[in-house]
Amino acid sequence: MIRLAFRNLFHNKVRLVISSGGVALALLLILSLDAIFTGVEKRITAYIENSGADIWVSQEDVFNMHMASSSLPDNVARKVKAVLGVDSVSPIHYLANNIIAGDERNLAYVIGLTEDAELGGPWSISAGRSLPDEDEVIMDRGVAEKSGIGLGDEVEILGKDFTVVGLTEGTSSLVNSIAFISMKDFENLRKNYDTFSFLLVKVRDGQSPQVVAERIKAQVRDVTVQTRDQFAGQERKVVKDMSTDLVTIMNLIGFLIGLAVLALTVYTSTLSRRREYGMLKALGARNRDLYLTVLAQAMLSVVLGFLFGLTITVLLTLIIPVLGVNLTMVVSRVSLLKVASASLILAGISAMIPIRQIAGLDPVMVFRGR
Repeated sequence: MIRLAFRNLFHNKVRLVISSGGVALALLLILSLDAIFTGVEKRITAYIENSGADIWVSQEDVFNMHMASSSLPDNVARKVKAVLGVDSVSPIHYLANNIIAGDERNLAYVIGLTEDAELGGPWSISAGRSLPDEDEVIMDRGVAEKSGIGLGDEVEILGKDFTVVGLTEGTSSLVNSIAFISMKDFENLRKNYDTFSFLLVKVRDGQSPQVVAERIKAQVRDVTVQTRDQFAGQERKVVKDMSTDLVTIMNLIGFLIGLAVLALTVYTSTLSRRREYGMLKALGARNRDLYLTVLAQAMLSVVLGFLFGLTITVLLTLIIPVLGVNLTMVVSRVSLLKVASASLILAGISAMIPIRQIAGLDPVMVFRGR
């Protein structure tokens, strides 16, 4: 039956393109939306995951960066450095502020780095230097190009002019970017002397970040200690909680529209082959054989449409970054499994709806051309 379904499906190329194309467009919508939301989620924690830190130490009861404020006294760094298993400690300052270039204003996480920062600096430099000196800034390349800014130009941050000395990759999202200035500039502008926002900790080789984090908790008071994965998880949770309703509604609407188009395409495609099924029945095919043929053709159409839709989605993930758009698309395994399983189930149901009409076909009517 599968061989028969395959031959029948490919017999009419135009019909095949229309049916599989409709399925592909529906699945492209679903896969693209999922890829966009997954990409946004990954960019949210890009700085945390690329900081090089195994452990993050923050003010007590501060569990994330987004819309949060953390302040720790300088002596905490010395206490953490003395904990068994700690290899290095890098303090950073952090604040959300605008990067102003002419009439352009772009929200950014402003990170204050020490002059010899081992952790927490930019991880992908496309041009210029990797660490800023006083009165200098390293910013995202996409944001710079959008604002007409290049190396040597000036931007305003925290009410002060900074010279752009480096451009980074992968440090922007739909809502903000990341900019790096010197800790001295940050302290002078914010008057945050002898304090820092977060402490980035690297553990020694062979040491477990979880075990070292527990030691820090036990030996240093009034701080929140989390491994990198825990801190990134808290960051994603906060952002998701803030945008859950909007994201859920958008994703659900796109998912339902895509599935509706897929179901309609499979349904009409099945009915359009009504005469062919009637011919098979006239030649002696049993109802069970017709059912298997209908289901096989529906599944083959969905598989072809899924592969085509996935191919286009993957191409979009490669093309969009080249266009300079602050948008990242990531196709995840969870998304593929969800879309594939839902599509096959719905395709089967959509193909079974008209099956009674096909099973009740009168072969005589087929030969009469009705």
